[in-house]
Amino acid sequence: MKSFSELLDAAQKQPTKRLVVVNGVDVNTLEALNKAVEMGFVKPILTGVQKRIEEKLKALHINSGKYEIVNVESSKEATEKSVQLVHDGEADLIMKGMVSTDQFMKVLLKKEYGLLPSKATLSHISVMDNANYSKLLIFTDPAVIPYPDLTQKILMTKYLIDAAHGLGIEVPKVAVIAPTEQIIISIQSCMDGATIAKMSEHGQIEGGIVDGPMALDVAINVEAAEIKGFTSVVAGDADCLLFPNIDAANVFYKTNSKLCKAEMAGIIAGAKVPAVVSSRGDSEKTKLNSIALASLLS
Repeated sequence: MKSFSELLDAAQKQPTKRLVVVNGVDVNTLEALNKAVEMGFVKPILTGVQKRIEEKLKALHINSGKYEIVNVESSKEATEKSVQLVHDGEADLIMKGMVSTDQFMKVLLKKEYGLLPSKATLSHISVMDNANYSKLLIFTDPAVIPYPDLTQKILMTKYLIDAAHGLGIEVPKVAVIAPTEQIIISIQSCMDGATIAKMSEHGQIEGGIVDGPMALDVAINVEAAEIKGFTSVVAGDADCLLFPNIDAANVFYKTNSKLCKAEMAGIIAGAKVPAVVSSRGDSEKTKLNSIALASLLS
């Protein structure tokens, strides 16, 4: 896929997914949700104080008749009820509305709901449409895992590959990002990149081509790769980027979205269903893109 318009088109061709929104009363979330409903790829369920939800829908000129509203008395109850609906098989996707991320994640991780498989970890996957790159770019993790260890990075690499498959990329090219392509023992990201690349080469990570360590310019710019003499099928044409930590990934996300005006989408991967956990600063368009991404990956 080259753009989010293609992603949205693909979402519309999928079977309709049931999306439950936790305490769905904030404007950007409701407007994005309503657009997804109008486009036909989600069936909406809202948890929260029913009267407040109905007043907000009315203020936004949204027909509440299209929405299933589950009345609860607090954001905590809304979170518990939403996760319960997913657990019971009554919802295919979950999205955070007006509730703190900490509260949302805490309930999502509760063992009694069984939404986190054994040995899995939660990780944020972003998809970016930057006019200066030839296709959608998938990367992790700008939001959830601060400083992933090697075991977590291996799982995150697999999540990237799975996401790429969901977007129609048969053999995704994954670059493990570090400051340099050299294997420098004193730099952990270089050592991790070399290890993960070798595991891919030996067939321990399947479904894609993984190379690293690789500096960002080499991963996404053919000229930089040629100048540095770095030969790899991934170099200059990466579909996916695995960043070494949240510092690098978060700065990459915000630099592209705010300075480059790149379009974004994001989901939490690792649970049994995709979770849309948008930032308070995310636009309606970002939230719509994220809903479509979740629907494709569910």
